[in-house]
Amino acid sequence: AKSRKVGQKHHLTLWYSITLVARSVMASASCLGLVVLVAMASAASAQLSSTFYDTSCPNALATIKAGVTAALNTETRMGASLVRLHFHDCFVDGCDGSVLLADTGSFIGEQGAAPNNNSIRGMNVIDNIKTQVEAVCKQTVSCADILAVAARDSVVALGGPTWTVLLGRRDSTTASKTNAENDLPPPTFDLQNLTTLFGNKQLSMTDMVALSGAHTIGQSQCRFFRDRIYNETNINTTFATSLRANCPQSGGDSSLAPLDTATPNAFDNSYYTNLMSQKGLLHSDQVLFNGGGADNTVMSFATSAATFNSAFTTAMINMGNIAPKTGTQGQIRLVCSKVNS
Repeated sequence: AKSRKVGQKHHLTLWYSITLVARSVMASASCLGLVVLVAMASAASAQLSSTFYDTSCPNALATIKAGVTAALNTETRMGASLVRLHFHDCFVDGCDGSVLLADTGSFIGEQGAAPNNNSIRGMNVIDNIKTQVEAVCKQTVSCADILAVAARDSVVALGGPTWTVLLGRRDSTTASKTNAENDLPPPTFDLQNLTTLFGNKQLSMTDMVALSGAHTIGQSQCRFFRDRIYNETNINTTFATSLRANCPQSGGDSSLAPLDTATPNAFDNSYYTNLMSQKGLLHSDQVLFNGGGADNTVMSFATSAATFNSAFTTAMINMGNIAPKTGTQGQIRLVCSKVNS
């Protein structure tokens, strides 16, 4: 009997030991799995960094700024065009330089999409800057990052606020006309459409109203505001009449008018003052101040330039964080208009 008790005790001890080992192995496997999952998640959402090129290309930012300055000295309007180019890049499949790609045999890119066709500008300026950056740092700085920095430098050059651009984006290897037509807001959108579209990009209504403030610079073509100046009622009559001479009911589609008639070449908050006077050029401008949920934000920005500047810089950083390709995703293009061969 005593022998049986000893044997039972031995079996219990052995079983207990095996159970502990098994639990330990399972715990280790679980921890390892967790580590792997965390590592994978970290790699997939690698953070952009303001110091990304400090070692690999310390002259990158100065080179980009010099290129932007030269372009704006030639044509002030180019500042607005470069800001818009960054916006149109980020809203379609993330900030990945896809807007810069010309069509190929394998894909039809974004430049021919309705919101971009014969409208977006500045690709040649980015190409020139890319050439200069390549001369100082071979295949190091992405076209997507050049777009982000050029947008910031353009705003600053026209008297607007500055912000720290986060860097480390990589370039896409494809582009989509269809995605551009689905994701870029047309000038006919109402407030609900705009709010939904920006919300799909994880941008708040405040971000949306602030980003719209980039229309304090730049110009628009008659085809985008013709219906507003002839058919809408929430528009200042004198303002509408002044625009009709250069934008007839038929013809003159490409005739230009400043988005901000008060200070067309200065980055300031007068865009919002214009909206409060029913002098928004585009339908999608005036809907921001038309008895809806964005009215208070517009009034806040019109009242305080500092409030607008703060919201605008925050919104630009948020927009620049839309689905960037990082790590080993994508590539660093040698020429911004085509994928590396």
